[in-house]
Amino acid sequence: MKNKVFKNLDEQIEILRKKGLYISDVDKIKNILLKENYFFLSGYRHLFTTKNKNFIEGTTFEELYAMFTFDRNIRNIFFKNLLIIENNIKSLISYQMSKKYGFKEKDYLNIKNFSEDNLKQRQVRDVLDKVKRQIRINGRKHTATIHYITNYGYIPLWILVKVLSFGLVAEFYNIFKESDQEEIANFYNLNINTFSDYLVILSNYRNLCAHEDILYDHRTQKEVPDCIYHSSLNISKIDGEYIYGKNDLYSVIIILKDLLSNEQFMDFINELGYEVDILYGKVSVIPTENILSKMGFPPNWRDIVDID
Repeated sequence: MKNKVFKNLDEQIEILRKKGLYISDVDKIKNILLKENYFFLSGYRHLFTTKNKNFIEGTTFEELYAMFTFDRNIRNIFFKNLLIIENNIKSLISYQMSKKYGFKEKDYLNIKNFSEDNLKQRQVRDVLDKVKRQIRINGRKHTATIHYITNYGYIPLWILVKVLSFGLVAEFYNIFKESDQEEIANFYNLNINTFSDYLVILSNYRNLCAHEDILYDHRTQKEVPDCIYHSSLNISKIDGEYIYGKNDLYSVIIILKDLLSNEQFMDFINELGYEVDILYGKVSVIPTENILSKMGFPPNWRDIVDID
């Protein structure tokens, strides 16, 4: 098995040069590589390379770095809005379950409050065990939970959700009784299955953003169901399947369209559009439309704001 060995900054630059990347200001590029990490930056090189893994003729380091910073900037924009949605959904879930089943763990985590579907009983037990484990592990680590444990001897659900991951909240929702699932999904005028799919996709992208992984070309296993946005935007199909907005970054835009307020969504699209416009001015060796296509964005991607 071959080993990866350490390469100093000069060696890193030489590797990029040998692959055909145009290097101008060496000192400036060394500073960028030192701060940003060669490995993370080179994660965007496949956009600019040919089949032989060399850079397209004329590709500059500045273009590669522009793609890196573009992805970082849009990742921050998505993350900010995903956190808004996460907080909203946690609030809705805690309100519904507390209102119906009580505000102490022994009440709202009673197994009788959850799905009675025989096929889900193992899932119900597993998820409740995960939630209780979070109480044991994190209950003494957060100011709010410590306050309630110390002063009241229990943690109400509207406090507990603060220490539950978005992924666990998605699992939690999936073991609710159908009536409770409907009550929460109805707030967004969505059906249970669509809302459940949304939670899984959002959780995946939320974690990706939190860990600063590459965002723009990420794909999820779960897909957004076909909806009015796909048809209204006249998104193309291949073999009867929409080519954009299913399990790509544009699918997250579709979800945010349903879950954010109109004002929040407009601000989100404007911020995103600003970064796309900047990218247009920084990358010339490949059409920006090709990058947007990799992201799952149709050419008229901004028009979603006008769809009711």
